[in-house]
Amino acid sequence: MPEIALKGVTKRFGKFVAVDSLDLTIADGDFVTLLGPSGCGKTTTLRMIAGLETPTEGEILIDGKTVFSSRTGVDISPDKRDVGFLFQNYALWPHMTVEQNISFGLENLKWDKARIKERVAGLLATLKIGEFGKRYPSELSGGQQQRVAIARTLATGPKVLFMDEPLSNLDAKLRTEMRTELKRLHLETDSTFVYVTHDQLEAMTLSTKTCLMRDGLLQQYAPPLHVYNNPANVFVADFVGSPTMNFIEGTGSNVNLDEIKIVVDGIDLMFTPVSGSITLRDDQQIVVGVRPEYIKIGAQGKVRAKVYSTLPSGMETIVRLSVGAQLLTAVVFGAIDFAVDQEVAMDFVEDRCVIFDKESGCNLALGRLGVV
Repeated sequence: MPEIALKGVTKRFGKFVAVDSLDLTIADGDFVTLLGPSGCGKTTTLRMIAGLETPTEGEILIDGKTVFSSRTGVDISPDKRDVGFLFQNYALWPHMTVEQNISFGLENLKWDKARIKERVAGLLATLKIGEFGKRYPSELSGGQQQRVAIARTLATGPKVLFMDEPLSNLDAKLRTEMRTELKRLHLETDSTFVYVTHDQLEAMTLSTKTCLMRDGLLQQYAPPLHVYNNPANVFVADFVGSPTMNFIEGTGSNVNLDEIKIVVDGIDLMFTPVSGSITLRDDQQIVVGVRPEYIKIGAQGKVRAKVYSTLPSGMETIVRLSVGAQLLTAVVFGAIDFAVDQEVAMDFVEDRCVIFDKESGCNLALGRLGVV
């Protein structure tokens, strides 16, 4: 399987910059998700790698071979890039059976019949759709159609499999099931997957690395748990995670090399970086980011809060807390509920709170948050 490298790739549509000077390396065997809101450039990036869209500037290499270069004029066609593309609507031939859909590309490549039959049988077994080989797409559920589309894409043995929001047409239950199947398929085929989604839960659960984009610019490229626990900026922190991260604005000042005092309306906080030291400007405006699961409600908490609302779901309860002028979200695990306007005690736990510079939005430090 190949490595994919993008070097200074830019795509403009007139004056609009869809992708701006993107540098990205997708390692052999990775499952990379291109994540971000609508219009961020993720689908354009995927289409440029596949050869379905021509970059304005930059270079793209697949397995060390240049498939596009604005400098030398190289632009290899999609069919010669040895990649498979799974579209959102599956694009199955309605007049062909499942077996015929899967074998269609192999027949065009002049494979012999015995080899085609063996390959189709293997894919039907891998995708767990063996009993549907003689059926037509109209006789299949959405999840079954998607498996057929994956099998057809994998049939020719492409070096890379591209997927553009392939689960968006499925209901919630099927999406969860297909995430599991896609993750197993990635391990079993040892292929390189590049997957476009706007769903951060898909990115978190499926990928080995997440490429988060905004307005054509790369925001962070790292394993999903690293993105979740140590977001590069406020945008990343806000986009990844459900319920979303709490953001507390305040004024920070150095107490010493190891501690920062943060003055917030209603609370005075102390932040201790987990590694190294941090120096702030005088009265620097900062934003403290706290994940909901790092707010603990309990009798020993140092902060008094009032329950604003609760959303119990059985496995967990999402609790909105009113603390001075702040509204904070906490997650309590288990079948627990609270009365609205009930007074509770809370505290911050773990060493994974984040300080961001308010002006730039950049991550300044990761550390422990306490109440003065």
